[in-house]
Amino acid sequence: MTTYAYSDPARSVDERVDDLMARMTPDEKLAQLGAVEFPDLISGDRFDEDAALAVVRHGVGQVTRIGATTGLHPAQSAELLNQIQKLVVERTRLGIPVIVHEESLAGYCARDATVFPQALGLACTWDPALVEEVASAVRRQLLAVGVRQSLAPVLDVARDPRWGRVEETYGEDPVLAGTLGTAYVRGMQTADLSEGVLATGKHFLAHGLSEGGRNHAPVQLGPRELREVYAEPFAAAIRDAGLASIMSSYSCIDGLPGSGSRQILTELLRDELGFDGLVVADYFAVDLLRTYHRVAADRAEAAIRALTAGLDLELPALDCFGEPLRGAVATGKVAMEVVDTAVRRVLTAKVRLGLFESPYVEPGLSAAVFEGPANVELARRAAARGIVLLANDGTLPLRPGLGRLAVIGPAADDQRLLQGDYHYPAHQEALLERSAEESAKLDGDGSSALIYLPSGKGAFQPGWYYTDHVTPLAGLKKALGPGTSVTYEKGCEISGDDRRGFGAAVAAAEAADVAVVVVGGRSGLSKGSTVGEARDAVELRLTGVQEELVTEVAATGTPTVVVVMSGRVHTLAGVAEKASALLVSWPLGQEGGNALADVLTGRCPPAGKLAVSLPRAVGQVPLYYSHRSGGARSMFYGGYTDCDHTPLFPFGHGLSYTTFEQSGLSVAATDTLSPITVSLTVKNTGEREGEEVVQLYVSDLVASVARPERQLVGFARVALRPGQAAAVRFSVHPSRLAFYDEKMEFVVEPGEFRFATGSSAADIQQEQVVKLSGGVAGYSQSSVVAVRATVGPAR
Repeated sequence: MTTYAYSDPARSVDERVDDLMARMTPDEKLAQLGAVEFPDLISGDRFDEDAALAVVRHGVGQVTRIGATTGLHPAQSAELLNQIQKLVVERTRLGIPVIVHEESLAGYCARDATVFPQALGLACTWDPALVEEVASAVRRQLLAVGVRQSLAPVLDVARDPRWGRVEETYGEDPVLAGTLGTAYVRGMQTADLSEGVLATGKHFLAHGLSEGGRNHAPVQLGPRELREVYAEPFAAAIRDAGLASIMSSYSCIDGLPGSGSRQILTELLRDELGFDGLVVADYFAVDLLRTYHRVAADRAEAAIRALTAGLDLELPALDCFGEPLRGAVATGKVAMEVVDTAVRRVLTAKVRLGLFESPYVEPGLSAAVFEGPANVELARRAAARGIVLLANDGTLPLRPGLGRLAVIGPAADDQRLLQGDYHYPAHQEALLERSAEESAKLDGDGSSALIYLPSGKGAFQPGWYYTDHVTPLAGLKKALGPGTSVTYEKGCEISGDDRRGFGAAVAAAEAADVAVVVVGGRSGLSKGSTVGEARDAVELRLTGVQEELVTEVAATGTPTVVVVMSGRVHTLAGVAEKASALLVSWPLGQEGGNALADVLTGRCPPAGKLAVSLPRAVGQVPLYYSHRSGGARSMFYGGYTDCDHTPLFPFGHGLSYTTFEQSGLSVAATDTLSPITVSLTVKNTGEREGEEVVQLYVSDLVASVARPERQLVGFARVALRPGQAAAVRFSVHPSRLAFYDEKMEFVVEPGEFRFATGSSAADIQQEQVVKLSGGVAGYSQSSVVAVRATVGPAR
């Protein structure tokens, strides 16, 4: 048997790719630039190798979502993937393996996979090590079924809660999002891609700042803010974790479509940020250049525009990059060299993943990865650490020996509401609830509706298949034990104006020592969802009559604990006024009920911190802590005529069952080239153990352009026993303070900087002004040094 250089693992990646490309025909190259939707490989209820070969006779770049489009168990998915790989490896001319990609925002989106908390809930842990641990667990499940690309993490900075996809992000701050996104990438890719899964940062760029909070809507943003805020999480994941793939955005920025702009995908992403990996299109984004943005007259023109911009691979299937691009190449409208550049990136990823050496998986090993207590324990711990205690009058933690507890609310005993929009089966509703007429229907602007996502048929039909989910009611019953009488009343639904359940809910509260009211939203993609992709909103109050239910229950005089468990960032002023204690979480996943019970009973002290500011009213939007100088308040009086200008609860806020004190701040700084050292002591001054997140902020007091009034540069999570103190030390490289000046050069200017530490952006406990001497120092965004934090015993 002849062994070609491209199949020789002893050769370098470049040598192998060069050899393979020299052997490829134009048709074989073009086939690598897209995917095939998994259902297109199925004939009836089975995988027919001969029929599938007709679809992929020249090979194919990727296969789209076996797990997310079927109801297969993991071992079945692994067996099917092996069949697909065997087909392309053994029956196509060059035997180039495929990459199967899947969604894994907060767990592999497939049947039997572990359902972790939604991304914004993970962000509220402020715990990079935990996020990396979750990503590592997801990676093991993906690898077990042969998946080698994850369409996560979402690195969009989210500052408009009207947008339905805020729950998928790591919040409003670029440094927090970048740090947690980097942790996710490390857990997903590992140090050696042959043992990992390609992580895909999305959506490049500024997808979360769309006009009116409308999904896909245009973004109006200047080049400085675009880079310093919205590109920064991507820059961090590239420079600190070697992010291997990026997904383009549906939106346009100042008229430049994210999937068809060379300025965005090449000049900014590759030239400025140093990205050298694979750029994939968001689903159908290439054709949207024609139907939505109207910057291309036909599919061929859309393909040419996307490819020359720097987009390498079309998802979810070859469409514009199929016959239209083939025709454009044949007629000389696009050079083969442009095609070769993209093909090289696709093949490089496949070689780095080790697919030529190990295209198959062992289906029998999947059970050990998907089953067992370790995944359940991690899901529970991650959920508990992301729950944020906003207010507490002493009602929490629930006291031991509590006699009677009323559990009330539409989210108290509904496992579906524990899921985010990209969890399975929440993600399936857009597939399962559609009709043939809806699938064919076109929106008024000529673009297809979201419900045209691919779906398996017959034996491969997806479904509402839940892993074991623990609701808040079940979790509290288990935690409190038989000594506590627990009654449950739903009260109302998530949506609608039906109040017929109010009476029973009020009666239950009146008879109880404490009432726990669990309200929230339904995350998903279907029209019945209140939040999620394509489920944007203009009103941020709790949906339906849930706020009225809280009012009625609180009016009984029974201490009322309100838990808001929703994918939406809500305005909670009315609820906060009435609640004895108020907690907020984003969809908690399969162990949500146990996690919530852990926090309410004090088994796991609350330690979550807000990754977003919570507005008082929707009219404050966009509201975030790091407005540029002067932008946080209205001139001349500060507030609005009908509302204060401050958030109801600020970024970084989160209470504990104990108290903490920060002291002894010392900042050692010299010039614009030398590292800065920030040290302080944090002490648990209460009577319970707990964890505090020490947050380090900086303000550039005088700069050549308007700078944020305060910006996060680092943080450290510290666990302390009662009376215990710890020393926290931050090492801040000056590049972390750099910004784009008037000439759009990335610099640190000499002058005065205020360093401040606290427990939220509004609860600053210490600050010190230092002066950096020297000249203007030039840096690049691709070489910013992350802040390092160390925690040790206090002296």
